[in-house]
Amino acid sequence: MSTAQPIQTTDYPSTGPTLAYSKSGLRARLREATDKELLFALRDGEEAALDQLMERKTNPLLKLVYRILGDAEEARDIVQVTFFRLWEKRDCFDQRWSPNTWIYRIATNLAIDQLRSRRSRQKNLEPIRLHQQDAFTTRSRRDRAQMHEGEVMAIFHELAAELTEKQRSVFLLREVEGMASKDVAQIVGCRESTVRNHLFNARKILRRELLDRYPEYASGRRGGAS
Repeated sequence: MSTAQPIQTTDYPSTGPTLAYSKSGLRARLREATDKELLFALRDGEEAALDQLMERKTNPLLKLVYRILGDAEEARDIVQVTFFRLWEKRDCFDQRWSPNTWIYRIATNLAIDQLRSRRSRQKNLEPIRLHQQDAFTTRSRRDRAQMHEGEVMAIFHELAAELTEKQRSVFLLREVEGMASKDVAQIVGCRESTVRNHLFNARKILRRELLDRYPEYASGRRGGAS
């Protein structure tokens, strides 16, 4: 099995016209590098490797973190902190892990911390939330069930409020991101059997909440269809 080799970042001569193009040459090599090679270069203190990782990973991480938090601004903040942590912990990369597993673990843990912090704040607002919930009429609940497909994630975030942080993360990583159970276990820090348990419970809770709150979706009837 071949292993990734560190990228040489100092193979340019110290004199002559080639030196003027050394940085552009390095950037070109980094663009062709694997994710693991970029992490090796990052470990060696090469900031251009971080730039390349940001270019590759920002959008996937934004999607993942947004699915966990349901807030675009919070997701952007978490992803920024993720790259800061990548640089800060660059010496800690374990090459036995896949790069995505390591990077997603950092982002997921940050998102879970944010989710816990938010839930702690929301606990203090529970009486207000209950008052607002009582204000909904039966008609408004029916209207919320007749949504367009673009609002499916909004429904998920409402239902996912009943999940624990680990259940939500496991469900998204396994079902939405399509990651292997082994990788999910490494990201969330548990055994594969625990991943399966979290996934089973998450599916059960989501289905229960869907049946309760959005029976039109659960039965396949939408938009007033008979």
